[in-house]
Amino acid sequence: MSDPVATSPSDPTPYLHRGRTWHELPVGLSFRTGSRTVTESDFVQFVTWAGFTEPLFMDASDVLASNGRRLVPAALTYSVAEGLVIQTLAFAGTGIAFLGMTLTARLPVYVGDTLYAVVTITESRATKNPDRGMVASTVSVRNQHCEEVLEYAPTRLVRSTTLDDDGTAAP
Repeated sequence: MSDPVATSPSDPTPYLHRGRTWHELPVGLSFRTGSRTVTESDFVQFVTWAGFTEPLFMDASDVLASNGRRLVPAALTYSVAEGLVIQTLAFAGTGIAFLGMTLTARLPVYVGDTLYAVVTITESRATKNPDRGMVASTVSVRNQHCEEVLEYAPTRLVRSTTLDDDGTAAP
C-alpha cells in the first residue's frame, strides 16, 4: 500500500489515509474499529427518526422496571457498528456499493453499553469489470465486556485502484 496518496497534481498535500482496494483486502485480514458508547440521546433520536414506536422502545416504564436499562434496537446497534467501520477509512474513496448482508442479533444492547467491531475479510475477488472487485466480510459487534452482541456479513463492491479528487486513477 502506498499511503499517503497525493490528492491531485494541483494540490500535492497527501491524504492522511486512503481506502484500500479489493486487492489490499485479502481473505483472513482482520481489523478492529474504535469504540462508541450508546447514549440516551442516540437512542431517542434513532427511535424517533426511524419510527420505532412500539412500546418496547417508547414505554420506558416496563423496560426500566425489569432491568433498569433501556433496550436498544438491533437496527441502532448495526448502524453504530457500520459507522465505526466507515470511520476506519478502510473504504474511503474505494468503496463503490453495499450489495447486501445477513445479520444476527446475539445479545441485547442497552443504553450505556460501549460497542466496537472486529471485521474479518472472508472473500475478496475480481468481478467481470476489471475496475472493481467484490469483498465479503464478517463484522462481529462486541460490547464493553468483549461479548458478541450482533454479527453481520456485508458484501461490497470495491475499486481496483484508488482515485484522486479529480476522478483519475492514482498511482
